[in-house]
Amino acid sequence: MSERKSDPDREDSERAFFGRRKGHKLRQHQAELIDHLLPRLALAIDSEAPADAREIFAPAVDDLRLEIGFGGGEHLAAEAQSFATTGFIGCEPYVNGMAKILAQIEAANIGNIRLFAGDAAELLAWLPKASLSRIDLIHPDPWPKRRHHRRRIVTLEFLDSIHAALEENSLFHIATDHLDYFRKIEETARSTSGFAIAEVDVELPPSGFELIFREQGAPIHWLALRKVSPVR
Repeated sequence: MSERKSDPDREDSERAFFGRRKGHKLRQHQAELIDHLLPRLALAIDSEAPADAREIFAPAVDDLRLEIGFGGGEHLAAEAQSFATTGFIGCEPYVNGMAKILAQIEAANIGNIRLFAGDAAELLAWLPKASLSRIDLIHPDPWPKRRHHRRRIVTLEFLDSIHAALEENSLFHIATDHLDYFRKIEETARSTSGFAIAEVDVELPPSGFELIFREQGAPIHWLALRKVSPVR
């Protein structure tokens, strides 16, 4: 889940998912975690990925999941603690989000999370084909103004990348409180043969944004896409 701070003057070539990479000034311990813990957990995609992506973890995990834009990391940390033999990759470009998940990893001694502070498209391209058992995209920036819709992350090209990275029959979960964006995502998903809309009940640990939305009485729209072949 990405922090909703939009900069309309960014270059068109940059992903919708980015915006500012740093918000509030980091506290001293947060800065220390960025300097000392993050390098131990960060994926270096400038080197070749292992043939079996589960070997990112030592010892190798049973399966591998990805959360794109994890925001404060509440959902990512909860999932990692619930599934100890699953490896989790968290992708988040915001320094503040990284600092928050690092604090949770340190406090709970979580060993099955690795992190990537960059563009999800680059990470997906680096991962071996069919290496992920699930991908979550929770409350991406909806870019509600029409002139900014091109910055939204869910496009046909993005779904192609998701499709390539997922194992056969695996799920891509998407959540948003923004009904217009939800309808557009659903329309985009229906236009590709790579996914089928799955009739499943999505019960995931709530993220920080979701807790706020619930307090405000805002409905959360969930979509589960199941990978099928071929793509488009």
